[in-house]
Amino acid sequence: MHAHPTHPTDWRHIASQYLALTKPRIVLLAAFCALIGMLLATEGMVPLRILFFGTLGIALLAAAGFAFNCLIERGIDAKMARTRARPLARGEVGATGTVIFAVVLGVLGAWMLHAFVNALTMWLTLATFVGYAVVYTVLLKPATPQNIVIGGASGAMPPLLGWVAVANEVSAQALVLFLIIFVWTPPHFWALALYRIEDYRKSGLPMLPVTHGSEFTRLNILLYTLLLVATTVLPFLIGMSGWFYLVCALALGGVFLAYAWRLWRNYSDALSKRTFGYSIFYLAALFGALLIDHYL
Repeated sequence: MHAHPTHPTDWRHIASQYLALTKPRIVLLAAFCALIGMLLATEGMVPLRILFFGTLGIALLAAAGFAFNCLIERGIDAKMARTRARPLARGEVGATGTVIFAVVLGVLGAWMLHAFVNALTMWLTLATFVGYAVVYTVLLKPATPQNIVIGGASGAMPPLLGWVAVANEVSAQALVLFLIIFVWTPPHFWALALYRIEDYRKSGLPMLPVTHGSEFTRLNILLYTLLLVATTVLPFLIGMSGWFYLVCALALGGVFLAYAWRLWRNYSDALSKRTFGYSIFYLAALFGALLIDHYL
C-alpha cells in the first residue's frame, strides 16, 4: 500500500486553525489602537522602525495571549454557541501545539519590542499579556461578575503601549487613552452578554446578567456609558485635542447614550445586538476623530 501524499489543503487547514486561535479581528483592533497611540505621541513622523516593529510586536503578544485564552477556556468554549466552533473546542488543534505556538509568538513579539523599540514597551506589553492570559482568564473570569471591569485593563492597554513605543514614558495623555477604552469595555461587553445570556448560563461563568439579572446589567450599561461620555471629554480638557474632536466625541457619545437609555427602558435582544455593534463603531470613530484632530 502506498502512503497518501499530504494534501496541500491539509497544511492550509491547520494554518487557518492556528490563525483562528489568535482571534485575528481583535488583534487587528489592538494593533489599530496601538498605531493610533504612536501617531498621537508625536507631532512629527513616527520612525518607521518603531511603527513597524512596535505594531507587530504588540500584535504578536496580543495573539499569544488570545491563544492561551482559547487553551484555558476550551471546555467553556465547547458549551457556548458563540465559541463552540473554535479550533480547541472542536479538538482540531492540540494543547501542546497551542502552547508551543503561543510561546513562539510571545517570545518573537517580546524580542522585537526589546530589540527595535524600547525595554519599557516590552515590559508593559508582557505585563498586559500576563494580565489577560493569567489574571483575567484564569483568576477573574470564573470568580466574579466584575471580571470584565477589572479584566478590561488588559484590553485598554494598546494605545498606551503605542504611545510608550514612541515617547518611552507613560504620560497623562497615554493614561487618558487607556482610561477611555477601560470605561468603554463594560457597556460594550455587557450588551453582548445580555443577548448571549443563555450561552453564559450554560458556560457557568458568573457574567453580570446571569448573576444580577438583565435590569441591573442594563442600568450598569447606562451608568458606564454616562461615565464614558464624561471620560472622552478629558483629551480636550488636558489640551490633547481641539474642538473638532470634542464635537465628534459628544455626538458619538450622544448616540451611545440614546442606545443605552433605550436598552434600559425597553429591552430587546435585537436592540442589545445593535448596541453592541454600535459600541465597536463608536470606539473606532472616536479614535479616528482624535487622530484627525491631532493633524488639523
